[in-house]
Amino acid sequence: MKREERQQSIINLLVEHKTVDLDDLADRFVVSKMTIHRDLDDLEQAGVLRKVRGGATIDAGTQFESDFRFRERQGHEEKLAMARRALELVEPGMTVMVNDGSMAAVLGEMLLEKRPLTLITNNAAIIDRMRNESGITLIALGGVYSAKFNAFLGVVTEEALSRLRADIAFLSTPAISGRLAYHMDDNVVRAKRAMIASAAKSCLLVNHQRIGHTALHVMADLADFDAIITDRAPDAETLERFRRDDIALTIASTQDMT
Repeated sequence: MKREERQQSIINLLVEHKTVDLDDLADRFVVSKMTIHRDLDDLEQAGVLRKVRGGATIDAGTQFESDFRFRERQGHEEKLAMARRALELVEPGMTVMVNDGSMAAVLGEMLLEKRPLTLITNNAAIIDRMRNESGITLIALGGVYSAKFNAFLGVVTEEALSRLRADIAFLSTPAISGRLAYHMDDNVVRAKRAMIASAAKSCLLVNHQRIGHTALHVMADLADFDAIITDRAPDAETLERFRRDDIALTIASTQDMT
């Protein structure tokens, strides 16, 4: 098996299991552990996985977020439920900002129900989907393309956002702890902050499994958001802390979709 084929097989295993074991991979592909180490090093350098003791994972860490190709395949029903609740905040005629990420891409698809809209986004999946849709005035933010996040980021993106204004911005985050939202990539953080600053209102979308975790960079205080939507209620202690801090949390159940 060629190296590229073996590495693709490792990616497929990660999609299915989220973690892989070094010894198991060596046995599966009948190669040395050193060869697997080099494969994992290559994939980690490409931002596809995070090496851990004895193997690798696509679970997020404080300095790692898995590749967009993994995230778009995970938790689709939960994303649909959150996007449906977020859509309630949109009215025809609005100017809407949507950030990078697989969660945002699901919401972007649903925004067609609310046209006519002006849509501002750096999300390449949304740009590709919306570019030929009638009733959507699409403002595609330029910048440096990131394959890992499938989005445009950097100084050009931030400069463009500083000259635009929206009625509402929808943002996602891989980590919430206490009253702070976090992200592990500084370019993504700056783009999200620029969207918050350029929108009259902002809404944060977060999977319940990401609550109680941190990442390298503080993105925003939860009080900065007019709405926070998650797919399932967090633990009682977290709910009480949100209540005490007067932070409104909307629970979007998948049962709402039936």
